[in-house]
Amino acid sequence: MPMYQVKPISGGDLKVDLPTCMYKLPNIHAQPDSGSCIDNVLQNGEVDPALKALEQRQDEILRRLYELKAAVDGLAKTVTTPDADLDATSLSSTATMCASKEVADLDTLLGKDLGALRDIVINANPSSPPLSLLVLHGLLCQRYRVLSTVHVHSSVSSVPPKLLNCLGPRHADSYTRQRFQLGFTLIWKNVPRLQMKFSVPNMCPIEGEGNVARFLSRLVGLEPQDPVVATQSDSWVDMAIFQLAEGSGKERAAVLRALNGALGRGPWLVGSELSLADVVCSCCLLQTGTSATSTPANVQRWLKGCQNLGHLACITPLLQ
Repeated sequence: MPMYQVKPISGGDLKVDLPTCMYKLPNIHAQPDSGSCIDNVLQNGEVDPALKALEQRQDEILRRLYELKAAVDGLAKTVTTPDADLDATSLSSTATMCASKEVADLDTLLGKDLGALRDIVINANPSSPPLSLLVLHGLLCQRYRVLSTVHVHSSVSSVPPKLLNCLGPRHADSYTRQRFQLGFTLIWKNVPRLQMKFSVPNMCPIEGEGNVARFLSRLVGLEPQDPVVATQSDSWVDMAIFQLAEGSGKERAAVLRALNGALGRGPWLVGSELSLADVVCSCCLLQTGTSATSTPANVQRWLKGCQNLGHLACITPLLQ
């Protein structure tokens, strides 16, 4: 005898008035005692064709909504940024979409961002173009499908054509943002210091060409894995930005002596191959316009090596 015995909630002969709108369900209280299943329930794991068609229709609607959300979120990044008051009369859009080789997982590097294109927005003063960031942009295009865009802020009266085309020619598919992995937006603006935002709505800006270069180097894969080498690279980047590009004549001469000594011990500043230190130092040195006669021999050889790799080709028009 069971411990607890209760009477049935209701008998099988209970008459229930079922609704006639939306969905009509059978009376579960009127099932035969034999325990057979309801007639309209399919057996052996089969799926009702009507239900299957409904699921396919729902999947198609969700897919279209996802694409629409991606497009809207991409536009929202431009609308919500303080730089939305762009001068449309002097606007130039460029896009570069390169084949990817050993593409890194952006979800691992940057975190998941469902629906919206990951867009790097940089505000730079046209009087001092960030040459190292343009070089890193070219390296990004070798690893990812990059949608590159150049804008002119209303605080700038005019920009030379070579700065409007500094990210390369416009891509035919630039209107379909969801086909790209990464966005690179460069805004020529009258700012005292270069600024970058990655997640525009909820991120404080990263300031300084050196700090932005470090951020991009992680995406490119130039960041050294050895902490000692990484520290040496950071030291060269700071030296290039604060002493070579912005320092006095004595400070530049001291950096040139340090470069010549380091390059006498190896072909590159840190490690056995090109690094972020080489990119930033070479760009700063070229931007200062140091003459070849005043440049030490090891530094001249190193600059030729950087140029022979082809990474500096994108900034050559800006130096002429």
